Amino acid sequence: MANLLRMYYELTDRFEVPSSLEQTWAFFSDATNLPRITPPWLNFSVSTNSATEIKLDSILDYTIRWKGLPIHWRTRIIDYSPPRQFIDLQIRGPYALWHHQHTFESDATGGVICADRVIYKIPLGPIGRMMHALTVRNQLLDIFRFRRRVIGESLSGLRALQDDVRIQVLS
Repeated sequence: MANLLRMYYELTDRFEVPSSLEQTWAFFSDATNLPRITPPWLNFSVSTNSATEIKLDSILDYTIRWKGLPIHWRTRIIDYSPPRQFIDLQIRGPYALWHHQHTFESDATGGVICADRVIYKIPLGPIGRMMHALTVRNQLLDIFRFRRRVIGESLSGLRALQDDVRIQVLS
């Protein structure tokens, strides 16, 4: 029973883009690209006082609308290792935990392998787990599929390195 109360999930995605590491890093480290890679149905908007450049300790404030309800979200960049990795951590928002690691690695063809690893936890115990099963899981998959497609369009193509975005239970 104690394990059920501490249920964490892991979302992963891995794909290759045919652009240089520098171009890829420039795209991902520009916070003004966030609305572009977020599905329109979330009505994503960045706060006017939010950072536009992703760097160590940047604070990003934004709002999404889920089923018409505004959800305010704040993340901090807790690791910044250009041009290889950055990590954003939710410090206020809808999740009990949201830790998103973005990594970039040059490959032999001159492209870049991009990987996302998100560790997250839904609040509200059993109700949160039920919400995850009924809606949150599928919405996250849809969001990251949309993101994958738009990133590919923005960086001249994309080749999936795993069949689809994946979510698994960690504990």
